[in-house]
Amino acid sequence: MRSSVRHAGWVMPLCWIAVVLDGFEMVVLGTTLPTLLDEGQWGMTPNTAGMATTAGLAGMAIGALFIGTVTDVIGRRKVMIYAVASFSLLTALCAWAPSLWAFALLRFLAGIGLGGCLPTAIALSTEYARKGRSSSATTTLMTGYHVGAMLTALIALFILPTLGWQAMFIAGSLPALVLVPLMIRYLPESESFGQQAPQRPAAGASSDAVRSLFRGGLGRSTLAFWAASFCGLLLVYGLNTWLPEIMRAAGYELDAALGLLLALNTGAVVGLIVAGRTADRFGPRATNLVWFAVASVLLAALSIRLPGVGAYAAVLLAGCFVFSSQVLVYAYISRVFPPANRATALGWSAGVGRLGAMTGPVLGGALITAGIAYPWGFYAFALVGVLGGLAVFCARRPAPVEPEHLDGGTGPGTSDGGTDPGARPRVPAADD
Repeated sequence: MRSSVRHAGWVMPLCWIAVVLDGFEMVVLGTTLPTLLDEGQWGMTPNTAGMATTAGLAGMAIGALFIGTVTDVIGRRKVMIYAVASFSLLTALCAWAPSLWAFALLRFLAGIGLGGCLPTAIALSTEYARKGRSSSATTTLMTGYHVGAMLTALIALFILPTLGWQAMFIAGSLPALVLVPLMIRYLPESESFGQQAPQRPAAGASSDAVRSLFRGGLGRSTLAFWAASFCGLLLVYGLNTWLPEIMRAAGYELDAALGLLLALNTGAVVGLIVAGRTADRFGPRATNLVWFAVASVLLAALSIRLPGVGAYAAVLLAGCFVFSSQVLVYAYISRVFPPANRATALGWSAGVGRLGAMTGPVLGGALITAGIAYPWGFYAFALVGVLGGLAVFCARRPAPVEPEHLDGGTGPGTSDGGTDPGARPRVPAADD
């Protein structure tokens, strides 16, 4: 306990750096694909390249589902260390892959570690956040993903022309040589896990952790969060994959279309910071609803072709709301679920969301192939945003359990509303 308090200040920086590496590892394939295709590495074609991309996403889905559950059983600290070490090592091994199938397998296995890293980092940073700052802790943590993505593009400009594609996978793994020892030395365990572990002899079974997502009035919210995460990640991956091509179909030059993609991700970083502070003040539920609604309107508005700087401003503004809408889902989950199964809830939501991540590029590709990506692509994405908002609307924080008075009273009962065990129950605010 004393060690946890003493090292609490290390939680956010260590988790943030881990998420930076997460962002780097996920985007590194996109930066190296043009080189791999030009060199004909392993006889790769655009179609077979999709196999490696899908393998990584599938691994992330499994990792989020499985590791997110395991972390509620064995603890956050161990899972974070194992996840960062495993995806870094496996990514480095991609540089020596002897075939496309081996490369895809390594991407799949690395994806398992990547999928487990994010929900665990969110759970830890939320639990160690200052009182009333849990939402901004989540959104601040997620800025690391976009910083990692931008660093990948910048590093690629220097490494690819001189050292080749293999160096990119090695470079993305080197920071773990410093990060993992720091995590072993300074990353504390979740205090809630330490308090509950001795009282949970049955909690060693991961299946019980999953079943807990549907107990105590949490079932409807669990399904709603899965749907919201599916919609949110569909937007994130669909837009990141196809925005340049959709804008080219609208008549923009390639350079301008790529610049608009950069504007979209720049807006994401700004939006995450603003969304976190707004959610801390007004609650993650109300903020999430507003964010999804505004994101839908702005996505539909992108169907209007704007000249010059107007297009960049519109896309940047859309990025502010689209990407942070998904992250606010995680912030709301952290508020609804108690510490005992919070990482499981985050992991399963992220895992189901990865199905949306795989669906987004497929949806965009289908619209491109049909020749209707502009303007109907933006209308389709706007509709997904509306569905995501409706899913958030259906999620509710369950009411606290009423105290039972037996033999003179036993004191306050425990709450299923996300408070710590033993804490005095309270009536949740409407926008919690």
